[in-house]
Amino acid sequence: MDYVIKLAFVLLIFVYSWFFQIQNQEWDIVRSMLKDANNMAVHDASQELNEAERARGRLIIDPAEAYKTFRESLQLNLGLDDSLSPITGSRLQTQVKIMKFDIVDDSTGAAFPFLYEDSTYGITKYIQGPSVIAVIETQHPVLISRSKVQEAIIVPAVQEYRMGD
Repeated sequence: MDYVIKLAFVLLIFVYSWFFQIQNQEWDIVRSMLKDANNMAVHDASQELNEAERARGRLIIDPAEAYKTFRESLQLNLGLDDSLSPITGSRLQTQVKIMKFDIVDDSTGAAFPFLYEDSTYGITKYIQGPSVIAVIETQHPVLISRSKVQEAIIVPAVQEYRMGD
């Protein structure tokens, strides 16, 4: 009987460790998906230039169009609906939140290169030209219920036009 109890305990530890490992792998996959999708979305958003200003030699990103394009790109690349919640077949389990969407261009009066800093999300970067900066977040995938709540997955991305290259 003592042997059976020890074996059951070892099996329980093994199963718990196995689920913990699967949960960590899922975190890696979800974070990688978010990073790739965010990179593509800020790239797409940065293409929404104001053509009238561009003809005058100024690179100004249209904020409304850029944000709309950013959301649409996230929806398409992550399998999300209009509220940024996962649709059937999406790898994600929870809603994606846009925590920050910022545009730095000629309309903001920034002189490039420009040191962009955001201590809230840990972004510090010299940007060489007009840029779109975005931070997205989703909840940590949970396979094992624990008393400690896992921190959300937060992913920043910056897309810039490099001047003079």
